[in-house]
Amino acid sequence: MDIGVVKIAEDKDFEKLKQLYDDNNDWKLDYNKPDLSVWTKSVRGISFKMVKIRTRFPDISPETLYDVLHDPEYRKVWDTHMIESKDIGFFNPNNDIGYYSMACPSPLKNRDFILQRSWLDTGIEQLIINHSVYHKDYPPRKHFVRATSYLTGYIVRPSRNGDGSELGYVSHTDPHGKLPVWLVNKITQIFAPKMVKRLHKASVGYPSWKILNNPNYKPWHYPEQIMAPRIRIEEVRVTFYILHSSSYNQMILCIELPTRFFKNILIIVFLLFFAIVIYAHHYILLYF
Repeated sequence: MDIGVVKIAEDKDFEKLKQLYDDNNDWKLDYNKPDLSVWTKSVRGISFKMVKIRTRFPDISPETLYDVLHDPEYRKVWDTHMIESKDIGFFNPNNDIGYYSMACPSPLKNRDFILQRSWLDTGIEQLIINHSVYHKDYPPRKHFVRATSYLTGYIVRPSRNGDGSELGYVSHTDPHGKLPVWLVNKITQIFAPKMVKRLHKASVGYPSWKILNNPNYKPWHYPEQIMAPRIRIEEVRVTFYILHSSSYNQMILCIELPTRFFKNILIIVFLLFFAIVIYAHHYILLYF
């Protein structure tokens, strides 16, 4: 699904994630260790690379790993980069919208996202996807840079070796701000293995933690437990329209334009301004 597009995820959206994960054509293998591989892929028209991870947790069941990825309360325990996570609302039991903010090392500004998240449990594998959307009640915040997820997804499967689980991760994200593209791409490659190690540690500790922390509360399995308000897709679509129809200043604040496009706009504005100055200068000389 494209940025800003709000709709119930379809089979083709999950198939896209599976295709990106299972097909290694056009991917560059950047890191390859036992039970962990990291690839990157260039995407036409976008400077930031897509990253893909394949790893295996021989001591973690697929059910536990899937629960760890979903459980919002446990994420507060293991995700040391998270500042805030909030469920804005849900469309149906498998599609919701949420706010997520994360800490970045100084002197970088912290980042935040508004994400539509969708998930599917086929019984054989579990898939989670998200992409950036807009919401009128969550405009860009002071001291944060609103980042963009073009596509981020997880695939949880039984391990091919028959023990534990296999985790697939695909992400194409633009952090925005003033970070050089080459630096972001490099950090992504370095950060990926560390993220996997942190997730594995969290998965090991989850069963004992969950027993002591509302063990029967799993709304991703039991929709009747969902506590977030139900929202209509039309409401968010109206929000999207309003943001596009508002004044120029509000549009710049609320719509995350692709970096290259934004730079091109600035160049055009500068050239127009320069042309006006030159024209005015010649006009003044002629007049006097």
